[in-house]
Amino acid sequence: MDLASLIGFIACLGLVIFGIVTGDDGVAAINFFMSASSALITFGGAFMATLMAFTLQDFLAGMKSFTLIFKAVNVNVPEMITKIIELSNVARKEGLLSLEEAAGNLDDEFMKKGIMLIVDGTDPELVRGILETDLNSIEGRHKTCISVWETCSSMGPAWGMIGTLVGLVIMLQHMSDPSALGPAMAVALITTFYGSLLANWVCTPTANKLKAINSIEIQAKEIMIEGLLSIQAGENPRVIEEKLKSFLAPKDRGASGEEGGGGEG
Repeated sequence: MDLASLIGFIACLGLVIFGIVTGDDGVAAINFFMSASSALITFGGAFMATLMAFTLQDFLAGMKSFTLIFKAVNVNVPEMITKIIELSNVARKEGLLSLEEAAGNLDDEFMKKGIMLIVDGTDPELVRGILETDLNSIEGRHKTCISVWETCSSMGPAWGMIGTLVGLVIMLQHMSDPSALGPAMAVALITTFYGSLLANWVCTPTANKLKAINSIEIQAKEIMIEGLLSIQAGENPRVIEEKLKSFLAPKDRGASGEEGGGGEG
């Protein structure tokens, strides 16, 4: 569970509610911000306009990706580097073919695929090309999900403004009836509120979190590619370790390679 996303999501809503109920009307003020017609215009319009911008499959995949922001990223780069160094030691001692057995114990399909290409004697440039194409495809799917939320983020305030215009038109049509002005103005203002809430509470934070997750996963796979190609080239495990640790922040470099590094020269 990603506590940052969970705490932030709940706290944002809590702070808005707290701001509403601390006014003179107390808890009853929450009713002032409840409007089915405003919600229909703003949320319905924003999501349906977003649907228009994508295929149904991409839109649904983007919506499902919302749950990912609450899951901890299961990528331990220092541990992965240690595993690559262990594999390099095995390959240096027993040859590249010995990696086939080691690949069977790996959970990461991307790394397993790279190792099997190496074991099959695939040309290094072709190995890089295949893995980078796979990587680009993964990143492309991630970016599509991110784009769904970015689009929805821009649609929220826009449809909030459309709701505001609808409310103003209704209000102007009933200027002779003072009792109708209040509800019409409420619809006009609440839609803007809903649009801003959708964009800044849900969509933009979700898009930004998905970007962060994408960066972590893509960096991990880039490290795998460099590590596997270095193993195929027969480089010294110590050299491979230093090369891969350069991807990490200085404070994280001491956490990797302590068990797997230091192979024979």
